[in-house]
Amino acid sequence: MTTLTARTVAPPPPAPVRKLSTGGVILIAAASVVIVLVQLFVPLERQTIGVLAMVLSLLLLLLNVHVSIAFAVAGLVGLWPLGGWRAVQTTAESTVFASAASWQLSVIPMFILMGVILWKGGLTAAAFEAARIWFGRLPGGLAIATTVAGGGLAASSGSTIGIVQSLSRMAIPEMLRHGYSPAMASGAVAASGLLGQIIPPSVILVVYAGVMQTPVGPQLIAGVVPGLLILTAFIAMILVRAAVSPRSVPSHRDLRATWSDRLRALPAALPLVIVVVVVIGGLTSGAFTATESGAFGVVAAVVASIWTQRRERHGARWWLSFLAESTFIAIRNAAAIFILMAGVHFLTRVVALSQLAQGLADSITHLGLSRLSLLLILMLVFLFLGLFMDPLAMMLLTLPVLIVPLDVAGVDPIWFGIFIVLMAEIGMITPPIGILSFIIHRIASDPAINHGRDTTIFDVYRGVTPYVLVSLGAVLLLIFFPEIATWLPTWAGQH
Repeated sequence: MTTLTARTVAPPPPAPVRKLSTGGVILIAAASVVIVLVQLFVPLERQTIGVLAMVLSLLLLLLNVHVSIAFAVAGLVGLWPLGGWRAVQTTAESTVFASAASWQLSVIPMFILMGVILWKGGLTAAAFEAARIWFGRLPGGLAIATTVAGGGLAASSGSTIGIVQSLSRMAIPEMLRHGYSPAMASGAVAASGLLGQIIPPSVILVVYAGVMQTPVGPQLIAGVVPGLLILTAFIAMILVRAAVSPRSVPSHRDLRATWSDRLRALPAALPLVIVVVVVIGGLTSGAFTATESGAFGVVAAVVASIWTQRRERHGARWWLSFLAESTFIAIRNAAAIFILMAGVHFLTRVVALSQLAQGLADSITHLGLSRLSLLLILMLVFLFLGLFMDPLAMMLLTLPVLIVPLDVAGVDPIWFGIFIVLMAEIGMITPPIGILSFIIHRIASDPAINHGRDTTIFDVYRGVTPYVLVSLGAVLLLIFFPEIATWLPTWAGQH
C-alpha cells in the first residue's frame, strides 16, 4: 500500500486559456469599439443602453479581458449616457469601498485560507487514501473513492478547480494503473470537483448572498442536502455503470482491505472530518455565525495540518513559513474576488439606472411565465453561459438583471442560490467547452500521470457526460421539490 503525503500534490497548473483566432479577435474588438461609440454619441433609450452594456461586457470577456475590468469598463461606459460625468464620478468614488464593506463578506478570506491550509497540509492526499481503502473493493471502487474524497474536500475547501487539480494527480494514475478506462477515470475526477461550490463552505454562495442580500448562514446551509443528494446519485450511477459495463471498471482483487486496514485508515481522515464538523456543524446548530465558522475553520485546519504532518517533525520556522505562504495565497485570491465584486457593482448600477431589470420583469409578467417556465428557461441560459464563462462571472453578470423577475415569479432567493451555483458548476464540465474538461485533459496528458495510456479530449467528454446528465436530473428534482434545499435552513430555524 502506497502512502500518499502532502508532497505528492503538485502546485495546481494554470487553467487553460481558450484563444480566439486573429480574425475573431479583430471582429470582437471592432464590435466592442462600435458599441462604445454608439453608447457615447448616439441618443438611445435607457433600456437599450443597459442591454448594450451587458453585450459589451460579454465581448470583453471573449477577448480575455479580466472579468473585473470587463464589468467595470462596460459599467462606466453605460453610466455616461445615463447620468453624465457626475454619475461616473460618484459611482467610481463609492463603489470600490461599498462593494467590499460588508461584514458578511468577511467570511470569504477565511474560507479561502482554510482551503489553502488543508491543501498544503496534506489533507487532500489523506482524504483520498482513506476513501481508497474504504471503498476500493466495491465495483467502481476507485471512482467512488474519488467522488467521496471530492465531497469531503468540498466540505472543507470550497474550490472546484483546486479539488480537481489535486485529485487528478492522485486518482487518475491510480485508476489507470488498475485498468480503468481513461473516460471512467477522468469522469470521476470531474464529478468530484462539481461538488466544490455546493457543499459548504462555498465562496461563490457567500458572494451570491452578498449580491442578493440573503443571510450567509442559511445560504450556506441550504447547500448541504443538495450536495449530499448529488454525491449519492454519483455513487449510485458509478455502481450501475460498473454493473452494465464491467469492462470499463475492472475487478479490484488487489485492493482488498480488511476491517483492520479500514480502521487504521480512519486517523488519517479524522482531521478532515473534524474540520467539516466544526464548519458545517457550527453553522447548522447556530453555534457560529458564518464569519465565526470561517475563523474557527481556519483554526481547525491549522490543528488538522499539524496532526497530519506530525511524523515530519517540522520546526517552528517551517510552520511559520507554511502559515505565511498560505496567508499570502489566501489574500491574493480573496483580493481578486473583491476586485471582481467592485467591477460588477459598476454594471449593477447601469442595470438599475437603465431600468433593464424592471423592463424584463414587466415582460415576464406580460408573458405570464410561471415559476416553472422561468426556471426551465434559465436552465438552458445558464448551461449555455457556463460553457465559456467562469461561474462567478456568470453569476455576477446575470443576477442584477434577474433580481426583480425572480421576485415577480415568486422564486425563493436562498433556493435560487443553490440553483444558479449548481448550473454554473455543471457548465464547467459540460462538453465541448467546459473548462474542467480541459484541465483534466491537460493533467491526464502528462506521461507521469497516464502510465502511457493516452487520454484524448473525447475520452474526457465521454467520461463527464453521465455525470452532467445526473446533475441536470438533480436540478430538475430541485425545481419540482424546492424543499430539498430549503428544508435544512428551515429546520435549523434560520429561514
